[in-house]
Amino acid sequence: MFPNILKVVKRAILYFFAITILWVLIYRFVNPPVTWLMLQRGFERKANDKAWKIDKEWRDFDELSNNLKCAAISGEDAGFMNHWGFDANAIQKAYLKNKEGKPMRGGSTISQQTAKNVFLWPGRSWIRKGFEAYFTILIEIFWSKERILEVYLNVIEMGDGIYGAEAATQAYYNKPSQKLTKRQAALLIAVLPNPRKWNPTHPTPYIRYKAALIRKNMRILQKTLKFD
Repeated sequence: MFPNILKVVKRAILYFFAITILWVLIYRFVNPPVTWLMLQRGFERKANDKAWKIDKEWRDFDELSNNLKCAAISGEDAGFMNHWGFDANAIQKAYLKNKEGKPMRGGSTISQQTAKNVFLWPGRSWIRKGFEAYFTILIEIFWSKERILEVYLNVIEMGDGIYGAEAATQAYYNKPSQKLTKRQAALLIAVLPNPRKWNPTHPTPYIRYKAALIRKNMRILQKTLKFD
């Protein structure tokens, strides 16, 4: 009996690794069509008697504004181009603040957020965090930094029913994402912690302050930031 159970467990583990690695490899070349969060938000809208809404329009890496790429790294993950998926300092700071009872804040890198958005369900749990770490390692191994940033900027929630840079730029600024100014790009990134609450076209004092810090970091980063 026990050997049979062990055999089933081993086979299940083998299938898990094979399927997840293949999934990640496929998305290296194929753009993710939808995410769990998009579907959840869509059903939440329907439950609130609103129209189904998933506005998104994919843009390849070279079609995305360099201002937006720089703003995303400046505002979300300054060490993105150099780390291997995790920022130890950010994780430690987040842990200490949460331990002190201060408002919950994450230490997630762009790679972690991409792994979470593309492969996992919304929510908070240690199990989900473990899967997030696993998929983060996989995309760092099998994807380029450019691919990770491209996927991130195309699937991230940027408003109520709005996903990705192109849909957000069209909705807020009525123009293509490639033509974003530094100020507009910084504001788009500044609202990301809660894009359904904040609006980049009507920024609060806090959002304006945060966007100004992002622009300051952008000036420093743009001197060294280079993509293949």
